[in-house]
Amino acid sequence: MALSPSILKSWPLIAAAAAAAMLATAHGFESFGHYEPCTLCLRQREVYWAALATGLIGFGLGQTGRRHERTASLILGVLFATGAVVAAYHAGAEWKWWPGPTTCSGAGGGAISEHSVADLFAGAKIRAPACDEASWRLYGLSMAGYNVLISIVLSVISLLVAFRGKLRK
Repeated sequence: MALSPSILKSWPLIAAAAAAAMLATAHGFESFGHYEPCTLCLRQREVYWAALATGLIGFGLGQTGRRHERTASLILGVLFATGAVVAAYHAGAEWKWWPGPTTCSGAGGGAISEHSVADLFAGAKIRAPACDEASWRLYGLSMAGYNVLISIVLSVISLLVAFRGKLRK
């Protein structure tokens, strides 16, 4: 797979933008679609926050030398791979292939939003979002499923950038 020199030079910034876009998408689903995040959803966001910071710092340091750019790309590859693993675990729990964490059963201990709190004060019974229930699917894939695919692509590109030139030998 050939990557253009402009992508190679600015990959940490592109990766940071991709992480920011994923965070914005998650926030949009939460704010406008009223899809409350479960514990594993929030874990997946932590990976993107780390990737956003790493990409921005890596791009800034990459302006001083090639070594920093490669190091940042390697770290980004590992971060995105970690995100893919967390998302795959989440998707598997949604498909009932394995149990999700006990803090994410929907019986309590999950994230509660301001909408849920308002409903609670109004006398409604609320239930925290469960990790083993997909609240949204498109073409059979949940948000966690799409996150697996996106994270794998971002990880592969990051690792290709980090190891470019070294793989040709």
